Amino acid sequence: MFDIKKDIQAMTTFRRNPAKFMKHLKKTKKPLILTVNGKAEAVVQDAEAYQLLLDIAAQADAREGIRQGMEDIKKGRVRPARKVLEMFRRTRAIPR
Repeated sequence: MFDIKKDIQAMTTFRRNPAKFMKHLKKTKKPLILTVNGKAEAVVQDAEAYQLLLDIAAQADAREGIRQGMEDIKKGRVRPARKVLEMFRRTRAIPR
């Protein structure tokens, strides 16, 4: 759950006591939104939580690639690998 009092802070407040905020980030694993003149300007996140976010994004990307491939198969947008490789060799003048 998002806590406005703890998860949104002014940049100047963060700069005064970064160690306190880093401890909070590591404990909660939630990002901290930093504001400048009342507007969200940056997000600070624990490295482990960020890595998890990257891993989730990579998995989602892989799933989307598989979904698109399955859709191509369903719609007949496929060619045998041998034909594709032969065309690749010919267009790039690669000897057999």
